[in-house]
Amino acid sequence: MQDPSTFTRQTWPKRAVVTAGMPYGNKPLHFGHIAGVFVPADCYARFLRDRIGASNVRFVSGTDCFGSPINEGYRKLVEAGEFSGSIADYVDANHQAQAEALDAFEISLDIFEGSGIGLAGERHQELTYNFIRRLHDHGWLRLRESMQFYDAQAETFLNGRQVVGRCPVQGCKSEHGYADECDLGHSYAPEELIAPRSTLTGTVPEMRPVANWYFDLPAFRDFLRSHTEELRNDPNIRAIVAQTCEEFLGEPIIYVKVDQRDAFDALASSLPPYVLREAEKGKSSFEVEFSSIDERDAARDLLHAAGLRFRTSKALVPFRITGNIEWGVKAPVIDDVEGLTVWCWPESLWAPISFTIAVNDKLGLPEEAWRDFWCSNDAEVYQFIGQDNLYFYGVAQPALWQAIQPGDIFAASDTDHPLRQTNLIANYHVLYGDKKASSSGELKPPTAAEMLEHYTAEQLRAHFLALGLGQKSVGFKPKAFEPEEIRNDTRIADPVLKESKLLRNVLNRLARSVLYEAKRNFDCKIPLATPSKSAQKRALEALAAYDLTMKKAEFHAIMAQMDEFIRFCNKLWADGISQAEASEDESMRAQTLADAAYLLWICTLLMHPIVPHGCEDICEKMGFAPTSFFDWNHDFLSLAELDPQAQWHTVEELEPRYDFF
Repeated sequence: MQDPSTFTRQTWPKRAVVTAGMPYGNKPLHFGHIAGVFVPADCYARFLRDRIGASNVRFVSGTDCFGSPINEGYRKLVEAGEFSGSIADYVDANHQAQAEALDAFEISLDIFEGSGIGLAGERHQELTYNFIRRLHDHGWLRLRESMQFYDAQAETFLNGRQVVGRCPVQGCKSEHGYADECDLGHSYAPEELIAPRSTLTGTVPEMRPVANWYFDLPAFRDFLRSHTEELRNDPNIRAIVAQTCEEFLGEPIIYVKVDQRDAFDALASSLPPYVLREAEKGKSSFEVEFSSIDERDAARDLLHAAGLRFRTSKALVPFRITGNIEWGVKAPVIDDVEGLTVWCWPESLWAPISFTIAVNDKLGLPEEAWRDFWCSNDAEVYQFIGQDNLYFYGVAQPALWQAIQPGDIFAASDTDHPLRQTNLIANYHVLYGDKKASSSGELKPPTAAEMLEHYTAEQLRAHFLALGLGQKSVGFKPKAFEPEEIRNDTRIADPVLKESKLLRNVLNRLARSVLYEAKRNFDCKIPLATPSKSAQKRALEALAAYDLTMKKAEFHAIMAQMDEFIRFCNKLWADGISQAEASEDESMRAQTLADAAYLLWICTLLMHPIVPHGCEDICEKMGFAPTSFFDWNHDFLSLAELDPQAQWHTVEELEPRYDFF
């Protein structure tokens, strides 16, 4: 049993960065952005502020201002006559809509600017320039001539989203392959895309050579295997992270259809050295393994030229750093190669560093203060992402971090440590009903603004956190968006309101009971007496369980724990006040109120990251300073710790039928 005088506390870093990804600047936020990334990240950031101090936490994000989806979205609107400004105006309009949605959902970012917006954008351009220059100086960049899609009818090179086809990666079923990545996160060379088609003209595009800088990602395979093994053995990292990253660390393999065997054998002598494995029973392809990605690609080109049908494995390939579209972060001129911009994916990986620097700038901190958050051994970075982006954050980013040194980015110091590898908190997809929704697909998900027309932000926050997206893909099924016959059927409960019933019917009742009792019988005062052992013991158990579960970022489990604890607290109050009134025992009444007020403090502290507005309202009505009330730096043995010079504490007079939630 838990010792009622203490509880086992988890070890937390001295400083922390929380990032929530970067929404593309081509659309408003829909429920997937909010439910899958921003609400969980905000909950974690708010917890860390309460746990280690607000000044020690940086919660950063911003609009991803660049990339082919933005170019394509802008082009379509202009051609349709629905937008007349510049592409920068287009991005800024979407950025403002995103910022408004985040505010409406009480997402407490320290900064939300963008990779090309505000001070963050300025710092990001500077950091990007330094980052790429130093990668080159250390020998990790290669200038490679690759083939890029060209629409001869439109007389233009095509950006990543202006080409669609089928993903060429073995085992992938995606029909939404773009120039060099599919919608499931697989990367490949453009010439591997199956059945490419230009979205501009509908024609089959040509392949023309272009030169770009590539990061030598295959050189880091041994490091990534070791890093992934560490992830696998870390009990606080979700299993999907290591499982997905490991998929990309295999040998370079080409899978050739069995019925192509004669054609393959005719080419065999001209291929680089390989190991052939015959098709296993029930398989339609045999495997051809090469010792390096360059040898595999050379073989791929020969097989492609000969017209063979094949697919490639998920292997490490050179990671593209630059691109050839005009709208992008400017790349430095290296070896007289000019006119390049940076591909949006690599620069979005280090954008949270830029945002952290911008926050510190606004706080007047020294330039090198960013290292306290990104490099110190007593700091951690927590990145909330969708599982389909694990290749970029779990494979490419760790290798980039390994290749660079902090002093390479900005001025060096005598106490430089390497960039800290980040803690990836990856969520599965949140489905709309039972299907994956996309703002660019046939099934349109509700926007953040549309959801708030039917539900409060706190109802949605609590529901999203209870879905368990860290475990599996889960459906969001709001009754308000169902057909009319379902909306009007009172027999059908709204799943979205399940968690809010706990807030409105139980926690709300406990808070009102404490404050109304204080008004009725104690002149708007609550006694700061030592809680009963049963109340104290249960509170400390709840704190310990919550602290441990938050370490794993298992928000659905947090919600389950809080459901049980809040109901316990309310029952303890109801039973205690009934006994006190039946016996007309005023000392028992005072002790019951002391217990309930103490337990209300613990409930409110623990629910604060989840439903901040209502919890802060409880704190205000109870008359305590938020900086002390929402602070884990207590023994949690008595409410007197918040007002140590008094035996009674004055609370506000609560109006009748007041609702906190």
